[in-house]
Amino acid sequence: MGQGLPIGDLIEFGFITGFEDGISISTKAELAMQHGYDSVWVGDHVVCPVPMLDSFQQLAQLAALTEGVTLGTAVYILPLRHPVQAAKQATSLDHLCEGRFVFGVGLGGDFPEEWAACEVPVEERGPRMSTSLPLIRTLMCGEPTQAEGPFYHFPETQLVPAAYRDGGPPLWIGGFAPAALKRIAHFADGWIGYMKTPAEYTAGLQLIAEEADSCGRAFTTFGAAHLLSVRIDSTREEALEAARKDVGYAMAEEMGIATPEHVALGSPADVAERMESYRQAGVRHFIIETLGFEERPEQLARFAEEVRPLL
Repeated sequence: MGQGLPIGDLIEFGFITGFEDGISISTKAELAMQHGYDSVWVGDHVVCPVPMLDSFQQLAQLAALTEGVTLGTAVYILPLRHPVQAAKQATSLDHLCEGRFVFGVGLGGDFPEEWAACEVPVEERGPRMSTSLPLIRTLMCGEPTQAEGPFYHFPETQLVPAAYRDGGPPLWIGGFAPAALKRIAHFADGWIGYMKTPAEYTAGLQLIAEEADSCGRAFTTFGAAHLLSVRIDSTREEALEAARKDVGYAMAEEMGIATPEHVALGSPADVAERMESYRQAGVRHFIIETLGFEERPEQLARFAEEVRPLL
C-alpha cells in the first residue's frame, strides 16, 4: 500500500448502475436497502453506444428512494462540461441527498463521437481536467471563483447555496495512467481504480503517495476505491462465459483493458478470495459491477448473501 495515504481499515461495498438495463431505479434502490449495500454509483456518458440516462438525474431519484446509502458518480466525465455548470449540479445533488454524495470524475475519451457532439476537442481533455478541478472545488464550497485561461474564462462567480457539507462532496478521480494518478495526488480525495490487478492497484497507491509527498500534500483521509467486475457461478469457466456476454465487459475487452485477471469470477469462495487480494492491496471501497445483463438483481443478492459474509 502507498505509505502516507490514510485509507483506514473499514471495508465498504457498493454497486454501479447507469446503463439502461430494464431494471427500474426504484428496484435498484430496494436492492441497496434490502441487502445492506453501503453505496450506489452510476456511470456517465452523453453519447454512448448503449442506452444511458443522465447521471445526476439518476442519482437525484436514488436520493429520494434511499436512506443512509452513499451515492456517487463512477465516473462523471468532467472535461466534457463547463466547471460552473458541473459544480452547480454537484452542490444541488449534495443537498438533495443531505451530504451522501461522492463526486467521482474522470477523463473519458472512449467514444470520439461523444466529444465531437459536445464540441470539446478530445486532445484537450487532460489539460481541461487539471484546470477544472481546483475551480470545481472552490465553486462547490461557495467561494468566489473566477477563471482566466484558454479553456474557461468567466468573471468572479459564487454559487449559492454552497454544498451541503463543509468542504463540498469528496472528489475522487478515476483513471490509471501515471498522469491521472499524479492528478489525484494534487487535487483529489480518493482514487477509483478500474481493470487493475491487485499488484497494479498497490503500485498506483504508491505513485499517488510519492507524488503527494513531493508536492507537500497530506491527506486526512483517502478514498481507496476500485470498480471491480464480478460474476458468481458454479465455476470460473461458467462465470467467464457469462461475463463475455455482458455489454460492459465486452466493450472493455474490445478496448483491450479487460482480462480475466482484472475481474473476480467463479464460486462465492473464488470471488471472495480474489476480493481479499484486492483488500490486501489497499482497496477499501469496492464498487461492484455485476456481469450478466439480465441477472443483475440476482447477482447483487447473491453477492450480499454468499460472498460478503466470507469477507
